[in-house]
Amino acid sequence: MNKTDFYFDLPDELIAQCPLEKRDNSRLMVLNREKNTIEDHSFFEITNYFRPGDLLVMNNTKVLPGRLFGAREDTGGKVEILLLRHLAQKDWEIMVKPGKRARVGARIVFSPELKGEITGTTQGGLRIISFEYTGVFEEIIDEIGLMPVPPYIHETLKDNNRYQTVYAKREGSSAAPTAGLHFTPDLLQKIEAMGVEIAEVTLHVGIGTFRPVKCDVIEEHHMHEEYYEVPEETAKAIKRTRERGGRVIAVGTTSVRTLESNAKLHDGVVTPYTGVTDIFIYPGYEWEVVDALITNFHLPESTLLMLVSAFYNREAVMKAYQTAIDWKYRFFSFGDALFIE
Repeated sequence: MNKTDFYFDLPDELIAQCPLEKRDNSRLMVLNREKNTIEDHSFFEITNYFRPGDLLVMNNTKVLPGRLFGAREDTGGKVEILLLRHLAQKDWEIMVKPGKRARVGARIVFSPELKGEITGTTQGGLRIISFEYTGVFEEIIDEIGLMPVPPYIHETLKDNNRYQTVYAKREGSSAAPTAGLHFTPDLLQKIEAMGVEIAEVTLHVGIGTFRPVKCDVIEEHHMHEEYYEVPEETAKAIKRTRERGGRVIAVGTTSVRTLESNAKLHDGVVTPYTGVTDIFIYPGYEWEVVDALITNFHLPESTLLMLVSAFYNREAVMKAYQTAIDWKYRFFSFGDALFIE
């Protein structure tokens, strides 16, 4: 398939620049694959589409304030980095701007407590940095780091917690699993009270999720590896759900990629596991686990849009996106939601 098959024109005014005051007041488009229908609702009405016995699977990753500004120790040249993936001990994979100031051997000062040396490179021009610090690394990052909100968001985020899900626990992401931003504690309690089970996975969102597709033929695109975990209790919950005839409902494309990666690795059965995934899901993919999907509206020609298209079909999803534009839905990270059942 061609990358241009997933292109659409989006007016700039439909790119959400800030979160709504109430998380679950965003709009919700519902696509029914059997009936081929499109409905317009509010997100808090999503409970109308859940059934007792269903399982909601959420990604509990937490976004690092991993956008750091520093200077070359020798020249004073300004450097900006984004923490992508913890490799080992004090080593991280990072994205750097400008790259020419972060060649192997370069030493960068971020604060009196934090310095680093570029020790290597990885695929796609990324770097490996080895940090030196005094104190607790996480506390230093919390003090000097900024939230890595996407570049299409131009307004300053007033509350960093609004770029976290209310159930975020496992720190390590360089971007939020944005489908989960719509949930509130009250809504989750209501969902559990109606007999829907909730389980968690972890996928630390890195460059693999949002790196643009540069190949004209999408099958030639390669995803960057991202760390994920499926705990034993989640594997058991999926087994119970299958036995009682319930549906596995994934919250976000990261939950989808975690579950499907795991099942592909274990002959179709979700199994407790810790590892990395570079799975790329696009139309023609044979699904193993996920029965329904909650997601946001994604960028044109992105791997996320391709995944959503694989879950229904490209024509139906592109039609839904055009409908969302016509209905003035808000797009991208702080935008509205889509439920495909």
